[in-house]
Amino acid sequence: MASKAMARFARISPRKARMIVDFVRGKSAAQALQLLQFTNKAGAPWVRKVIESAVANARQKDPTVDVDALYVATATVDKGPNSHMRRWRPRAMGRATRVQKGISHITVVLESSK
Repeated sequence: MASKAMARFARISPRKARMIVDFVRGKSAAQALQLLQFTNKAGAPWVRKVIESAVANARQKDPTVDVDALYVATATVDKGPNSHMRRWRPRAMGRATRVQKGISHITVVLESSK
């Protein structure tokens, strides 16, 4: 049984979130939550919320599911659209450059190890 959770339009750059997602991929859900609680990185709270949501989705789908048997099967971070976070920075000789603001789509799929 697989349960899925997504955080779309998360206000964190994909590079920062991917570092955390790579850290927890393949670990059990309980171990991943424990590691993320004490990880001092910007993406840790975002990924932790998504994993907690996936665990809640698994409980909602099947109340008899063994939560201790769940593990992070797939976890991905995709770049979101930058259309609504456009910023401009003044540059030399009257020019301007765009400031890129990171938007991410974080997806976590939990599966049972049985």
